[in-house]
Amino acid sequence: MNANELRDKTPDQLQEELAQLKKEQFNLRFQQATGQLEGTARMKAARRDAARVKTILNQKAAAAAAEKEA
Repeated sequence: MNANELRDKTPDQLQEELAQLKKEQFNLRFQQATGQLEGTARMKAARRDAARVKTILNQKAAAAAAEKEA
């Protein structure tokens, strides 16, 4: 997932994506705790993807606030 793909989505779609990533992070942590997780690279990727989504959401919110002021 890259930032350009995320910028094309609406804030509602981004919120949905964020919820899905948080759920995936939970499942990965659960798998790691029970010893079922073999590759831990997906944990890092999910964490970074969630941060990327949050960044795009904040940028969209700032742009909307700037439009209201002008």
